Amino acid sequence: MKKMNMLVRLAMVAAMAGAFAACATTQPRESAGEYIDDSVITARAKSLLAADDLFKSFQISVETYQGVVQLSGFVDSQKTVDKAADFVKSVKGVKDVKNDLIVK
Repeated sequence: MKKMNMLVRLAMVAAMAGAFAACATTQPRESAGEYIDDSVITARAKSLLAADDLFKSFQISVETYQGVVQLSGFVDSQKTVDKAADFVKSVKGVKDVKNDLIVK
């Protein structure tokens, strides 16, 4: 009887372990180094945009994840949208730019 209880408990523990493993996230996560790199890229991109007179009058949000920079906000022309993306692409470490700026 003790062996039977022990087997039942082991089976339950194995089933619970399998359930927890199945619920584990499979999304890639940023390491601490990647997070710091992304923070540096974001800071450089923001300062580059802030230093240019064309972008000073707009609120452009800059976020970076694994080297991909996302720009969002409102600007006055398509030329400004394109120029913002070109500026940010010049920042060291930028792999790609997701340009979500909207012409208002």
